[in-house]
Amino acid sequence: MKTCYSIVFLVLLISCQKPKTVDLVIYNAKIYTVDSFFSVQEAMAIKDGKILDVNSTEHILNRYQADNMHDLKNKYIYPGINDAHAHLYGLGQNLRGVDLKGTNSFKEIVHRIVDYKEKFNSEFILGRGWDQNDWKVKEFPTKDTLDMLFPNTPIVLTRIDGHAMLVNQKVLDLAGIDDNTKAEGGAILKKNGQLTGVLVDNPMEMVEGVVPPLDKAEIKKALTKAEAIAIQNGLTSLTDAGLSKKVILTIKEMHQNNELKIRINAMVSNTQEDIDYFLNKGVIKTPRLRVGSIKVYADGALGSRGAALKAPYTDQANHYGAMVIGLDEFDSLAHEIVKSEYQMNTHAIGDSANAVVLRTYQKYLNDKSNRRWRVEHAQVLDPSEYVCFSKNILPSVQPTHATSDMYWAEDRLGEKRVKHAYAYKRLLEEAEILPLGTDFPVEKVNPMLTFYAAVSRQDAEGYPDEGFQPQNALTRKEALKGMTIWAAYAAFEENEKGSLEPGKYADFIILNEDLMTIDIKKVPDLNVQKTYINGELEYEK
Repeated sequence: MKTCYSIVFLVLLISCQKPKTVDLVIYNAKIYTVDSFFSVQEAMAIKDGKILDVNSTEHILNRYQADNMHDLKNKYIYPGINDAHAHLYGLGQNLRGVDLKGTNSFKEIVHRIVDYKEKFNSEFILGRGWDQNDWKVKEFPTKDTLDMLFPNTPIVLTRIDGHAMLVNQKVLDLAGIDDNTKAEGGAILKKNGQLTGVLVDNPMEMVEGVVPPLDKAEIKKALTKAEAIAIQNGLTSLTDAGLSKKVILTIKEMHQNNELKIRINAMVSNTQEDIDYFLNKGVIKTPRLRVGSIKVYADGALGSRGAALKAPYTDQANHYGAMVIGLDEFDSLAHEIVKSEYQMNTHAIGDSANAVVLRTYQKYLNDKSNRRWRVEHAQVLDPSEYVCFSKNILPSVQPTHATSDMYWAEDRLGEKRVKHAYAYKRLLEEAEILPLGTDFPVEKVNPMLTFYAAVSRQDAEGYPDEGFQPQNALTRKEALKGMTIWAAYAAFEENEKGSLEPGKYADFIILNEDLMTIDIKKVPDLNVQKTYINGELEYEK
């Protein structure tokens, strides 16, 4: 009888307790928590930028009160999207030049440059986004027309993948590139013995040295503009794949001054000066910034035939692409990084490049756990090498690359080899973790396109009917994990974000439709209604 009285007393005590005051209460929602059970809840209580409780609406309303009480009326909540491989600063840089995406011919590119010159009268013209694979004549352009129209204005037009560029003679002269210039780890293309103005991979660095750099104020402006686009698309976190010391320290300052809200996992670009600086500092961690990885390029891109292959390109005899880093240099760099706490995150597209990266990773991680070194893109693989991936050697992939490249990938690789390209399901089976990104501005920022491409393996028009290599499609649950908790894991941040659980940051998005059940064909048209970072509303449609 005494026990019964005690229970009654506790029930009465709890029922009489005053609800705890928090900053924000959201209820009557369908919340995909992406926790270990992939549970779905109804309400959240948020205080000091973190989730205090996630439970039923009845539970939350009985225990918490706030000045901000939001009835979601059955809308859908997901963890904030975490793009595992993007270029936020690159997006901001591109906003200052000519947008060449979607051009259907070189003639259209010229028209856009002429219009840009007339509008801005720029003394140095930059542009990005052209892709000769989208043109009727799928050949690299030449500089002849640019030389004729703009003999005294430097013009640098970067291919969509960032691994090739077209420049005019003015730029070649400024960069000191002529018929005798050697090209290692890339190519300086010629036609009929004459320079075409097209540079692939490493020779591009000579041009980058003559492009006017952005000052600090311009860097901040670029980041701010890019952040607005990212948050509008539901990104609350991202990994920026390759940044200089100057940009990283600017980001850190902007976070401290509350000028930048998005959380950034910054990969340090592979320059010795920057590597020395950050490895000596150790991993840098603030609530919105992590610096703990080095971005390395093993090879170029498939679209520009710079990816390093074991056998020649099917559509270019005796051409194998190229490694952009020497084998000894790559090995030495891995040896240097493994002695630190930093990750080594290497861009590898071709099967030859992937083989080098995987072999080197295994060599240095053989007796080490939880290093989470990443292979960025892991695009074309020898079938015997899937088994090299694990939770310690992670593939980091971009689903829209598959649906962008599928029209011509078989031309490059051949029927047999293409079956082991963009093999996301197979990679997931081995690694058990598959972080997903966009690689924007190479692809669009919109993560709904990532989800759609991962699940449907189709373009926005529904092509092909059965999907491109549908055996490598991901489930909706896998796709959402790849964009949230697995992306956080790949950055050593799974204990603080990537799912909506008590103690984690209150970073989330609200949609009007259920991403997990809506007709997959409608996903590309979904719009984020609200984006919250740290429990604060940063975007509302």
